[in-house]
Amino acid sequence: MQINPAAVRRFGLYDVSAGERRLSGVAVFGVPVNQAVLTKALPDLAPVTEALECSRFVLLDECPGNSESWFLACCHTELLAAGVRGVVSFADPVPRRTASGNLIMPGHCGRIYQATNGIYAGRATARTLKVLPDGTVLNDRAAQKVRRQEQGHQYVESRLIALGAAVPRAGCDPAVWLREALEAVGARAVRHRGCHRYVFPLGRNRRQRARIKIGFDARPAYPRRPDPEPAAR
Repeated sequence: MQINPAAVRRFGLYDVSAGERRLSGVAVFGVPVNQAVLTKALPDLAPVTEALECSRFVLLDECPGNSESWFLACCHTELLAAGVRGVVSFADPVPRRTASGNLIMPGHCGRIYQATNGIYAGRATARTLKVLPDGTVLNDRAAQKVRRQEQGHQYVESRLIALGAAVPRAGCDPAVWLREALEAVGARAVRHRGCHRYVFPLGRNRRQRARIKIGFDARPAYPRRPDPEPAAR
């Protein structure tokens, strides 16, 4: 279960081959849950204004070959024109299945980012995920919204109720309800080694891009395959 990202810039890819506009792809660049995502990777750029996270990037399967890299390059051009000078993107390499065994996410190593010359900056922080029966993930931010009853908690609660959790009783402790709800729906704890991180300095030419400091000294080789499927705990 993912909370919608705080979007700063949104882009759509449209297919007009049939004579009408048909949305075929979406890219969203915005504010990460923790601004350290930006400041660690791009320490000299102002987060949210000069540096953004690519929080959503998806195209329909029927898009022609190279559509992803072409669309991403177009997005970067538009971002640069708007004053953005750096982007941080992530690829999730861990496959995910539903409780019934259907594979819904095969795991990605970031080949689109590699094809567009993204700088590989290793993995993000390892963590344990709460995977719900439909294969979606209840991330830490979503769980926090429930525990603290912050804006958006109703959406998270409704998703858990739809999966079989009890409706919260009046006056109940939200943290206790969340723990019991996760047990009731059969959420699985899955260890995640961390998403692959890619950094894109933006500029009109190589010299401008080279001036942008990257906050990671080591430049490991590009990963070539997703992680093995993890065992639930």
